[in-house]
Amino acid sequence: MLTVPRRQAGLAAGYLGVFAALWFSVPATGQPLRALLVAGSLAALATAVAGGVVAARARPEAGAGVDRAGQRRYLLIVLTEFAVAGLGAAALAALGHSAYAPVLVGGVVGAHFFPLAPLLRDPRLPLLGVATCLVALAGLVVGLASAVAPGLVVGVGLGLLLWAYGVWALVTAPRSKALHR
Repeated sequence: MLTVPRRQAGLAAGYLGVFAALWFSVPATGQPLRALLVAGSLAALATAVAGGVVAARARPEAGAGVDRAGQRRYLLIVLTEFAVAGLGAAALAALGHSAYAPVLVGGVVGAHFFPLAPLLRDPRLPLLGVATCLVALAGLVVGLASAVAPGLVVGVGLGLLLWAYGVWALVTAPRSKALHR
């Protein structure tokens, strides 16, 4: 089974829970789907809180010091992601295609998991990257082929995907020895 250290799993659940809640807020829709999206956001936020608790209670790994080069690389990846997504969304809006901004942002989010995988030593992140890109592609295809808003497909799809990954990270995290006393 592929696992990551307990603290890292908690951080993953924390971050992805917050971002899942944000993606659930993307679609503009009426009831009853709106109520389900709010429930999904609350569940994702609960996952984020659980992840924060796990991360805070986990003991640091032996030999886990501060990796300045790794921190710089992480920051560069995330800043690049935000810049490409923001500039791309602005360009789509300027061209009158802002409905496709969630598709672009979703694709960029998916792509950023690939360089993060070796940096975070999480062999599961490429799976999340592929799945995220497929959700973005599904949003594009549905948006082009039907009257369904691409943001509905991408928002619901990425909300569910990121939330599920956060839960998976928590469930598969190694158990703390302190819990078995």
